[in-house]
Amino acid sequence: MSAFDKDVGLADFQQEVIEASFKQPVVVDFWAPWCGPCKSLKPILEKLAEEFGGKFILAKVNADENQELSAQFGVRGVPAVKAVVKGKIVDEFSGALPENAVREWLDRIVPSPAEELRQQAQRLRGAGDDAGALKLLGDASKLDPGNEWVRVDAAEIMFVKGELEEARRLLSSIRNEDVAKDARTVQLLAQIKLAEMSAGGENEGTLVAAIEGDANNLDSRLKLANLMIASGRYDEGMDQLLEIVRRDRSFQDDIGRKTLLDVFNLLGGQGELVSKYRRLLSSALN
Repeated sequence: MSAFDKDVGLADFQQEVIEASFKQPVVVDFWAPWCGPCKSLKPILEKLAEEFGGKFILAKVNADENQELSAQFGVRGVPAVKAVVKGKIVDEFSGALPENAVREWLDRIVPSPAEELRQQAQRLRGAGDDAGALKLLGDASKLDPGNEWVRVDAAEIMFVKGELEEARRLLSSIRNEDVAKDARTVQLLAQIKLAEMSAGGENEGTLVAAIEGDANNLDSRLKLANLMIASGRYDEGMDQLLEIVRRDRSFQDDIGRKTLLDVFNLLGGQGELVSKYRRLLSSALN
């Protein structure tokens, strides 16, 4: 047994697993003395705990002696291995796996050097140091160009700084479909598009007067919609977009409908308000 693995039971589980998992991932190995596969898996886990040098802690739980813990964690057979991060199980597997498969599983649990830099950047951003955060994100991207969440983080900072073109460039470079379609990415892209459209700086009163003078002034309706959406008046803005759809679907290549979809994405794609305006849009299209 090394400094990176330990035997744990009910008495010290809270401290050694739950509380410890807020500092680094804890891998819990539920095993039993009579279990043949456990005997082949345990030395692999111990070897990797030593090799990873404290990037995770291995907690070995004798399932026979700790049946209450086994029941609590849904252990139906041994070996059962569970990764605990910040007090919660984030991944698990059952049965004995070869070393390469265990290593691949650990790579999903233990932050890579690039991911560690990304986490440091998030802390700097939380402290208000955007410049420091961007530098660390740049370093993380060099270490692991395939970690496209780094680009999403950087795009968020650029968006807040008002550098919309750079934020859009970062998001447009994403190739990983899971990252591109994630709600966070989709919402950020919608925010950028809507911010670009509302950047004209025209006065609301002037736009309202223009519409009152000509109900078919769709350019003013679009500008008014974007101004309202930018200020968080989503329902009012979407009302204007719906009116554009009703009056002229061809206006600016169906911009009314497309902008409504961007607002839906901005609002997370669900919820009572989105459901209401999805129905209204469907009605306007039919």
